[in-house]
Amino acid sequence: MTPSWRSTKSCAPWWVMKTETEPPAGHTHAPPGAQGRGGTFWRAIPLQQRRRWLQGAFMALFLLAPSLNLFRFDLNETQLWVLGMRWSLGIGAFQRGEASAMQTGWAILWRGFLPALGLVAVFLGIAYQYGRVYCGWLCPHFSIVETLNGLLHRATGKLSLWDTSRTPHPTRTPNAKWWPVFLATCVVCGFVWAITLLTYLLPPTEIWGNLYAGTLTANQARFIGIGTLLFTLEFTLARHLFCRFGCAVGLFQSLAWMANPKGMVVAFARERARECKTCDSPRGSACDHACPMRLHPRNIKRMMFSCVQCGQCLSACDTTQTEQGRTPTLQWQIGLDAVRETLRQRRDGAP
Repeated sequence: MTPSWRSTKSCAPWWVMKTETEPPAGHTHAPPGAQGRGGTFWRAIPLQQRRRWLQGAFMALFLLAPSLNLFRFDLNETQLWVLGMRWSLGIGAFQRGEASAMQTGWAILWRGFLPALGLVAVFLGIAYQYGRVYCGWLCPHFSIVETLNGLLHRATGKLSLWDTSRTPHPTRTPNAKWWPVFLATCVVCGFVWAITLLTYLLPPTEIWGNLYAGTLTANQARFIGIGTLLFTLEFTLARHLFCRFGCAVGLFQSLAWMANPKGMVVAFARERARECKTCDSPRGSACDHACPMRLHPRNIKRMMFSCVQCGQCLSACDTTQTEQGRTPTLQWQIGLDAVRETLRQRRDGAP
């Protein structure tokens, strides 16, 4: 077996880090002697399974947060709820004459400006170091995108309606019977998205109660109807375009990541490029086919602006190379290793 071209230690954050002897995709056993060490159980689980678990947990949090008053803004009360508590800036007390201008100013600073600034700083700090990990590992919209990609691929062999050619898959043969499943899922997801968005703005008990009893107000019904239509069209026709070009959250993560030459990148062992000729034979380019953002993972960083660090290219490379008795040619690199990788790719040229 070809020796590993570089160590995977400290190449990724703890929630995505692979052990040096991580089993191929589909295997869940821990490496010999690894049981009992801190974090080993998590790292012994296949990379994509870990990601799916985190996506599922965050999706549940996103859908349930309004009902649990974890986070929502009630338009009826003009009241922000955070972690089950009413979060007030003290403006109402000032208007009622119960607080001075100085007290209200401090309340706005400590309960409004500073928490918001802190959250933004932490979010962009993570993006600066690791790129769009929120998109690839947590974002509910991206979870839906991947689900719909899989259903459409089963129906047509393509990941998008706008693709001009099919994307090969080792175990799938396109079957038109999946078309109704794909379309129905788009509508259901659009409907759930519209209702969830409304529960972030109005009391969830009111919305769900009115929906169950069939007593939605005209405005509520109009919001859900228009929202369902727009979200269904987006999920059906433009989900990739939104993630790449329309999402402000993703855009700012990418900008922060691009500003950091030491940020985590997918590194390619270019000296072993000839091995890619037999990769996933006869389909070829397993990493390219696996990327949900339609990128080419062996490219240089500036060509990977919308990379979501989902690691699907790494998993595909690991699987195909393992089948041929070799180690992966793609790895995450961070810090000075990431800088050296970027400089080397610029010097050698992208594939």
